[in-house]
Amino acid sequence: MYFAWNDRFDVIWISDPESRHSRNLVRNPSAAVTIYDSHQVWGRPDRGIQLFGTAGVTAGDQAKNAYGRRFRDFDADSNDLPYYRFRPRTIKLFDERSLAPGTLVTARVTSDGLVWAKTEVWA
Repeated sequence: MYFAWNDRFDVIWISDPESRHSRNLVRNPSAAVTIYDSHQVWGRPDRGIQLFGTAGVTAGDQAKNAYGRRFRDFDADSNDLPYYRFRPRTIKLFDERSLAPGTLVTARVTSDGLVWAKTEVWA
């Protein structure tokens, strides 16, 4: 999926309102997002991020601008589909290259930025 983001950790994407995930968000805005490099190899230092929060259709220029910054060839005027915004409450970071093997750091997203919540280490 193509996505963009902003400095508040929001994830923005474009989708058909009739798609299953779009219809599901109308009924229940609770959502989770996982982002990782799918070329990672099991047993080597991995990294990824999980975000937990809410999502739904968003309007306004912020979504268009975020998409335009990420995808230079994107033409917002030719897009007929709605923009969706995922707003995280909690972020879990797994980065064995920067942290240590088996280390997961959890942070809360606040209006002031990220606030550490806990660190978990698996042996």
